[in-house]
Amino acid sequence: MSAARVFVARLGGCSVFDPAGDKVGRVRDVIVVYRTTQSPRVVGLVVEVPGRRRVFLSIGRVTSIGSGQIITTGLINMRRFEQRGGEVRVIAEVLGREVKFVDGSGAATIEDVAIEEIGPGEWQVSELFVRRPKPSPSPFAKGQTLFARWSDVLDTTITGAPQSATHLLATYEDLLPADLANALLDLPEQRMLEVADELSDERLADALEEMPESDQVGILNQLEDDRAADVLDQMQPDDAADLIAQLSDERGEALLDLMQPEEADDVRMLLAYAPDTAGGLMTTDPIIVSADATVAEGLALIRRHELAPALGAAVCVTLPPYEPPTGRFLGMVHFQRMLRYPPNERLGTLLDQKLEPVRADASAAEVSRILASYNLVSVPVVDENHRLVGVVTIDDVLDYLLPDDWRSSDGDEPALPPRARPRTALSADTKPITTIKQRLTQRRRAPSGTD
Repeated sequence: MSAARVFVARLGGCSVFDPAGDKVGRVRDVIVVYRTTQSPRVVGLVVEVPGRRRVFLSIGRVTSIGSGQIITTGLINMRRFEQRGGEVRVIAEVLGREVKFVDGSGAATIEDVAIEEIGPGEWQVSELFVRRPKPSPSPFAKGQTLFARWSDVLDTTITGAPQSATHLLATYEDLLPADLANALLDLPEQRMLEVADELSDERLADALEEMPESDQVGILNQLEDDRAADVLDQMQPDDAADLIAQLSDERGEALLDLMQPEEADDVRMLLAYAPDTAGGLMTTDPIIVSADATVAEGLALIRRHELAPALGAAVCVTLPPYEPPTGRFLGMVHFQRMLRYPPNERLGTLLDQKLEPVRADASAAEVSRILASYNLVSVPVVDENHRLVGVVTIDDVLDYLLPDDWRSSDGDEPALPPRARPRTALSADTKPITTIKQRLTQRRRAPSGTD
């Protein structure tokens, strides 16, 4: 039996089950439609099913809501959710909205919305949980909270006016970067920009890395230069380079000048290589150690929480200096090999002698063949002087090989052919592009072809 009153913010993330007890997905939002004389009527839920696809679940298909879970009749249309005219998403569009009381007692901000069942399969908004403005400018002061009926307030939100995204962000807190990116792209454009503005630099950077390039550019172009540069600082250098390459020459140069010098240097180095080469695919922050480093030191470095799994699969051993471009590259040590030796063993004695690095001007096809042939998750990249400049990981290659719309394609749709990227492979004696302007021009204008 359903609870008499349910708060929408608490529904976010709740599991949805079919009658047999099998999990169907998770609730991501509640859809309502406004009515002239009555409070809004609930028409359904937005449910995220496996594959990160969001579908619509009619409220009539819900048999029970309560105890942190939702039971359905088991019939769900798996067509991707598309918001229709007149429909309003409560979590995405109502929470954080400002309203005024009809009695003239002032304004308040909606922090939560309560819905209740008024009949079999019929739900409506029953109350609003609102907070009045702070009585004083003190950072510790909080406004009064109270419950209000829908008829007690008037919506004062002006189209295009900023809307607080605090409560919406709370529902996104547990989302992985890829899921957060999808959630942002599902929002109306203005609301998406409001949420992006309130995300931390690191969280927004993680989400941008999971978006198609056109959406990345759209969001970045709405940010002030200082904020945009801070976000680029938090992105992986190869992702930041790909994004900057889509901007105008002037904006790209301006953002590079505002970025942290060490981050900007990495991006500039990546921009010096064609996008379909090892240099264009690589990341410039692998784990780099000296030959005298011990197994214990190597294992400590790969245990870092923020390290991507593909980068933590092996450590690179070089001569000094130990920042790309390093001293001469000596070899790699895979983490499984480190686990077989005592902590005080020197990494210089454990090098994989069979693994050969690739040149920075090697084609993406060659890198793909090496990763597949030798069952690797990463391959080192060196310059003409055999200095380590980065590593290409398996996810870098997959991102290159998959079609442009792989992030948004449904699992049951036919796959499109791999994206046609510029394939002007450099010869061994060809110098890399040395200016960002040349790099930007090539990324935009190079003709498509095949290997």
